[in-house]
Amino acid sequence: MHRPFVALLALLVFGLSSHALATDAATIVAQGNGRGAEPCMACHGTDGSGSEANGYPRLAGQNAAYLKRQLQDFAEGTRSNPLMQPSAKALSVEERQALADYFSRLPLPAALAHPEGKMPAADSVGALLATRGDWSRGLPGCVQCHGPGGVGVGANFPPLAGQPASYIETQLKAWQSGSRHNDPLQLMQTFPAS
Repeated sequence: MHRPFVALLALLVFGLSSHALATDAATIVAQGNGRGAEPCMACHGTDGSGSEANGYPRLAGQNAAYLKRQLQDFAEGTRSNPLMQPSAKALSVEERQALADYFSRLPLPAALAHPEGKMPAADSVGALLATRGDWSRGLPGCVQCHGPGGVGVGANFPPLAGQPASYIETQLKAWQSGSRHNDPLQLMQTFPAS
């Protein structure tokens, strides 16, 4: 074989294999992408369940289009988070899609799918706000957009069920303060401060 042909063949094989590795979501989840994206499991867990103690969100079972948009928003700076922005910027468009697809296909972890004993009383302030809202303040119930039981509806209304309470609290405060403003329908940005 001619030397240029061998070099070209090696370049093609290496290029294709590194591209395949780069878009392998399971590898990125466990090891990162080798170009600045940290392993997803370090914060979101091996099963995508997130972390209540640290306020990291559940990704398992989320809508793929929603997840992809969040990664894009982090990468572009439309959504701010000091941990997520560098990793999202280090991901290619293909890697973002692969990760969104990967996490959307993960089942809801068993402990989150059956939260017996973790549900607040039906007459608690949180349960009433979630199910009925507070119309005196112009606040609809969360379930009106996020679906019955907070299971999520499509790409614009992500599941709230199974999210760490600390994460939900942080995000509500971010919407209220204006530090989060990447809602495509601009509904969350209009909620009144408590």
